[in-house]
Amino acid sequence: MTVADSDVLIDALRGRDPAASLVARELKAGALATTVISAFELLSGARSDATREKIERFLAPITVLALDDPAARAAASIRSALEVAGTPIGTADYLIAGICLSRSATLLTRNRAHFEKVPDLRLGEV
Repeated sequence: MTVADSDVLIDALRGRDPAASLVARELKAGALATTVISAFELLSGARSDATREKIERFLAPITVLALDDPAARAAASIRSALEVAGTPIGTADYLIAGICLSRSATLLTRNRAHFEKVPDLRLGEV
């Protein structure tokens, strides 16, 4: 399973490649997901009803992964390790990484500087 981060989804919404092509390919294959955190980020950034509706239509065919107990535990472990190491990445990114790790998913993101710090997290090329 491939999980698209907010930045990739925003690029795809705007028709920017390579994100738009990657998202289309993964959707066609039935392998695209995102996280509830990324869905929140997209929807909370909508400044008009028209934009919110566009985002809702865009998200409709995408599986939105919840923050469940295994994901929360994985995120907590990531946070503890990275903060002890002095390399924090932020709450939303801990949660996204935890969701991906708990489901053995590959994350598509342009925010490699943060997510490369997470041990065992698979990152896709964007």
